[in-house]
Amino acid sequence: MPTMQTVTAMIGTHPAPTGLDRDLLARAVDLMVACSTACTVCADACLSEDGVAEMVRCIRLDSDCADVCAAAARVMARQTAYDGDVSRAVVQACLAACRACEAECAQHAGMHEHCRVCAEACRECAEVCEELLAAMA
Repeated sequence: MPTMQTVTAMIGTHPAPTGLDRDLLARAVDLMVACSTACTVCADACLSEDGVAEMVRCIRLDSDCADVCAAAARVMARQTAYDGDVSRAVVQACLAACRACEAECAQHAGMHEHCRVCAEACRECAEVCEELLAAMA
């Protein structure tokens, strides 16, 4: 997983800026990667819990969110020939996946610490997606 310092350096030195605030863009990419990882780990942890059948929706939303966040991070990290319509659509999908996963994980947070941590990662990612969408408007 790249560190925020690495993401910031890479985006900051790119010769083809998107017009978006580079610090916001770097923070968004970093939080998207972190959320993807948190969701992947949470889904795996859910599979190890007693009563895994009760965790099926959580596992599904974790998996979907992990994939969407990873794709969004990759798309948003690319600055060459930036396409605002595609970027907006990807960030909107990331926001929707994060909000759904956050809500589901929050329901299990009292019993499973990994769900609490995942819900927090999803909340942070959703918030930065909202900031990005506002900046793209």
